Amino acid sequence: MVQVIPVNTNSDPVADEISATKLISGEKATQLWHTFSDASDRFHVGHWGSEECEIDVSYSESELCVIVEGRVSLTSKDGAVAEFKAGDAFVIPSGFEGTWKSIGTVKKIYASFE
Repeated sequence: MVQVIPVNTNSDPVADEISATKLISGEKATQLWHTFSDASDRFHVGHWGSEECEIDVSYSESELCVIVEGRVSLTSKDGAVAEFKAGDAFVIPSGFEGTWKSIGTVKKIYASFE
């Protein structure tokens, strides 16, 4: 029987760190509440959180993000800036390169496909 899986933060998060080569400024510690991966291990869903930081990003996957706490600013390599706050949803397409800036404490729900 196929079960419906809630996406929540009821479990303990996995502590993670942003690599020194990707961290531009701020806190390197992040938290991950991984909820689901499909059988192909190409589709993933969960929560991610960070304190204030700026990260160099290069996406090989496409990712749906729903900001549940805080604000973020994404700047593409060509200088285009997109800003989002709690309640906003957006997609980062595969191939996006630029920076992710967490403004204060940030938590997001993500669904990514590679």
